[in-house]
Amino acid sequence: MKETSKFSFKNYRSGIILLEIQSLIPEKFINVMWKNNIYIKNIKKKNITTMTMEINLRDYDKIEDIARRTGTRIRIIKRRGPIFFIIKLKRKITLVSGIVLFIGIIYYLSTFIWNVKINSEEGLPPYIIRQQLKSYGISSGINKNKINVYKIEKDLVKDNDNIMWAKVRIQGSELDVSVVQRKSPPTIVEENTPCNLIAKRDGKVMRAYTTKGTAVVKPGDDVKKGQLLVKGEQGQEGSIYSVHAAGYIICTTTYESSETVKVNNIKNERTGKKLENYYINFRGKRRYLKKDNNKFNKYDRIEESKFIFGKETYFEVKQVTVKGNLQKIVQDTGEKLYKNICCKLDKSIKTVNRIVTYEGQDPCKVKVQVTAEENIAIPDTITN
Repeated sequence: MKETSKFSFKNYRSGIILLEIQSLIPEKFINVMWKNNIYIKNIKKKNITTMTMEINLRDYDKIEDIARRTGTRIRIIKRRGPIFFIIKLKRKITLVSGIVLFIGIIYYLSTFIWNVKINSEEGLPPYIIRQQLKSYGISSGINKNKINVYKIEKDLVKDNDNIMWAKVRIQGSELDVSVVQRKSPPTIVEENTPCNLIAKRDGKVMRAYTTKGTAVVKPGDDVKKGQLLVKGEQGQEGSIYSVHAAGYIICTTTYESSETVKVNNIKNERTGKKLENYYINFRGKRRYLKKDNNKFNKYDRIEESKFIFGKETYFEVKQVTVKGNLQKIVQDTGEKLYKNICCKLDKSIKTVNRIVTYEGQDPCKVKVQVTAEENIAIPDTITN
């Protein structure tokens, strides 16, 4: 008897089926198919009673009838053509609908801003910028179509006197906001304006060079911040006139920095136990798909998120004491403090020596003293 698929092919025309037929006289079956104008190709004989062939899907109903009349067993070996892909989809309509719905949701959610990233300088706290954006109606969950980045840039500069320049861009589902702080221009003393030179910081005079004005300090003198170094006057007694003092007063100066550090530290070490929670974040509210009660006394919490999906992982930890190497800690801290001092120095300043000292054992106070050579003379306008 015949073996057929339970699916009906009556409503479909395109597609190719590879059939295997078994009959005492397979040639008779083929002759009947030809008489019924059924197109056959790639006929192959396996043995005396078995053959394979390819037929069009639209002729399958006719072949079933012929097989029944001739007592031939038929079996579908292979199917090809786009129609069979559609048939498979129909059988899995729930899965396909879920995939389409999932893609639709992801696309819909991608039209919203889910994070506002603010890049600002030290004098511009991100909190201030974020509050200013909220006053414009810009926050997480806003539709991208409602955002005009160029208008936001203009409003930020216009409404905040501390902002010199702003750049706002949409990066995927993130709004990237960068601002630059407005800085006051330096006070410039014109060269034809009479002025003195005073010390900008404490130091010890090493060399003094003047091109205009009269030096009132000499090498070896200790000077204080604000002290007069070069007087803006020239000439002999009876013919003294004011000038724009100019020159260099090279002094040795001192910069100091200190930091208190712990030698022995308490470290959290994971025990290997953990629990995981999964959630969906929509418009700032979390809907947990899986949530376990956290029974750990001490733990590390790691949070991961992508689009609206999030994951919380809790790792149980225990505290252990880690003993440190005092000399290495002092050396590393001293090096860090020295680099921090150098980063703040002008390129014209030359460092000549540094001394690292420390007090105490745990905690330990590390102190760095840097000796430098620099010109400490700055102009000071003469006021009547």
